[in-house]
Parts: sequence; structure tokens; C-alpha cells
Amino acid sequence: MGQDEKERAERIFHMKNKLGTNGTLLIILAGIFWGSMGIFVRGLTSLTDFTSIQIVCVRLVVAAVFFSVILWKKDRRGFRISRKDIPLFLGLGLCSILFFSTCYFTAIRMMTLSIAAILLYTSPIWVMLMSMVVFHEKMNRNKLLALIISFLGCIFVSGIGSGDSIVTPLGILIGLCSGLGYGLYSILGTIALRKYSSYTVTTYTFVIAAIGSLFVCSFPDLWHKITVCESKPYLCFFIILTGLVTAVIPFLLYTLGLEHVEASRAAILATIEPMVATLIGVLVFHEYLTFLSTLGILCILAAIVMLNMPHNPNKP
Repeated sequence: MGQDEKERAERIFHMKNKLGTNGTLLIILAGIFWGSMGIFVRGLTSLTDFTSIQIVCVRLVVAAVFFSVILWKKDRRGFRISRKDIPLFLGLGLCSILFFSTCYFTAIRMMTLSIAAILLYTSPIWVMLMSMVVFHEKMNRNKLLALIISFLGCIFVSGIGSGDSIVTPLGILIGLCSGLGYGLYSILGTIALRKYSSYTVTTYTFVIAAIGSLFVCSFPDLWHKITVCESKPYLCFFIILTGLVTAVIPFLLYTLGLEHVEASRAAILATIEPMVATLIGVLVFHEYLTFLSTLGILCILAAIVMLNMPHNPNKP
């Protein structure tokens, strides 16, 4: 290889590293926003007796409206999609977002939150397996080790094993399905981003998911709870804020990040969410930070550092 070719390869390497770093930061920020979900779920629960699925519904509907407005302002032509890609967006909206949300909240009702969370965060495993098949991503030692460490970190953070846990085969199956649906967003989102902008992808995903959620949330009951709420203006404001902070901002950041980061790496980076949720529990709700929780936080941070260690394929 000549000197000019070496210099060109170096420039390409540094450019990819810069884009990868930006994508990594976007995904980590998305995980931080997702980690704040507990604040809003507890807030909505204190204001009214929404069921878990109804909270999912209002969150998706608000996000769908916001994304539609954003796409309208950014590029109205972004609403045009090919008919042959409709199944792809149906998969994103129904088989990923709505499916994983419904399975996750069902799992929460069937078992402890910690076990449901661990089953949800099998998603990086699903993503890594699907990425090897769909995108022919190569497995390397750093990625595999980071996956194992981050999953252990999620187990420690969740506090699993610290109390009595009721586990049933059906509950485990539903929890694993939540992880599969969660991971499917990274796979289908990466495919969609090859043809459409991140704004188009997120808009159609959430519009379809929101429409689907209206059929499973007992909408007449949901509407009644909103209309009879004594602090209706504050409830409406909080619903909008919930959709904005826990759906619009993080999913847009995550989808933008997927443009520059491999799906499998993105899924592992997003495991920062339970770490943030734990820290918020300690700082906001004055929950006790155990030794295992601290160890879990350190594991997740270690996994993120490992994934971002530079590797130049042009060097031995």
C-alpha cells in the first residue's frame, strides 16, 4: 500500500471514528432520557388510575403527534413512502414498539419489576444474533465481553434475587418477547434508515404504534379518566411532557445514532437506561443504593468504555 493510500485510509478511519463517537453520544443520551421514565410513570399514577397499557397509549399518541409535526416542518416529502415498505413500518410500529411495550407491562404485572426488566434487557442478545444473520456483523471479543458485562450489570442494578420472586413459564416467555420486540427496533430501524430519514422512520413507527394501542387500551375508559380528573389541565400537561421526554426525544436520538452505530453496539449502549433509572431512584425518590446496584452501574459503564475503545482495522 502506497503512502497516499495509507493517508487516505487513515482519514477515512478518523472520519468513521468521529461519526461513531457522535452516534454513541446520541444513543447514550437516549438511554438517559429513557431512564427517567419512572418519574413520569409515578407522576401519572399519582394523578389518576391509568392502567399500564393506558400509560403506554397516551405516551405513544403524544409521540406520534410530535413526530408528525416535526416531519411536517422538516420535510413534507418525508411522508411519502413506497407501498412495498409498508410491511417494514408495520413491523416497526406493531411488532416492535407496541409489541414490546405491551409484553413488558404485562410481564410487570405477572412478576417482579426486577425480573421483568432483566428479561427486557435480553434485547442486546437478540440484536446481536439478528445482526449476525441480517447484516452479517462480525462477532469480536470486545463486543461479546461488553455484552456479557452489560447484562450482568443490568442483573445487579435490578436487585434480582434480593426478595421473593414469583416466576412462571408464561411470564418468562412474555418477558423474553418484550426483549425480542425491543431489539427488533434496532434491526428494522437500521433497514428503514437505508431508504428514509430518521424523521420519516420515527414518525411512521409511532403513528402506527399509536393507532394500534388505541385498540388495546380500553379507550372509552381512558378518555373517561382524563375528563373526570380534578386537575385536568395539569394532567394534560404532564401527559404531553411524558410523551416528549420518554418517547419523542430518546427515540429520535436513538434513531439518529443508528445511522452511525452498529445495531448490536447500540443495543448494548442503551443498557445505560436501568443505571440511570437506579440513580434517579436514589436521588429523586430517596431509594437505597445497594452494593450490587453500585457494582451493576460500574459494569454498565465498563461495557460502554469497552465498546468505544478505538480499533483501526488497517493496523495489525
